[in-house]
Amino acid sequence: MSHYYINDETLSHDLKNIDITINQTTLKFQTDKGVFSKTGLDYGTRVLLENIHLNDQEIKVIDMGCGYGPIGLYVAKTYPKSFVYMIDVNQRAVDLVLKNKELNRIKNVEISQGFLFENIKHQVDVILTNPPIRAGKQVVFALYEQAYQQLNSGGILYVVIQKKQGAPSTKEKLESLFGHVEVLDKNKGYWILSAKK
Repeated sequence: MSHYYINDETLSHDLKNIDITINQTTLKFQTDKGVFSKTGLDYGTRVLLENIHLNDQEIKVIDMGCGYGPIGLYVAKTYPKSFVYMIDVNQRAVDLVLKNKELNRIKNVEISQGFLFENIKHQVDVILTNPPIRAGKQVVFALYEQAYQQLNSGGILYVVIQKKQGAPSTKEKLESLFGHVEVLDKNKGYWILSAKK
């Protein structure tokens, strides 16, 4: 059984092309089997992107668990002065993001394969994640702990998570790390959380 949060090189392909519009920004994506939400933009990701408002300055951003790229490429296109590091453990997802970056003519991103923050050398201002819930609580909580370490002082972590998949325990964990957590939205069971360092 293959999962989007592992690197499965044996999986067959089923390439699809989709267009996604968020807040008047339209992006083109190629998706495939073995990546998260391959048939269209996941509702939670849409709610997350509709709720973030970043400074259009020279900020550094991480899209952790980028999949085929909707979060990071949206941020890079919407905030052209930003620089976005996009990371996924799944090499197929990374290959798709590289294609999708070209499809959308986006330059201000760097894409790499890796487990959580193991290959990230830079402190950043913003981290966005739709965390890999099915990878288990241990992995998700490690993501939050490492995100805290990776943020500059004043930096913000944005998380989307369903209530039934652990939003209350995520909020508690983030409060233990950051002190204060804001619930930006609750929409059809999805919570959008922000935590400022």
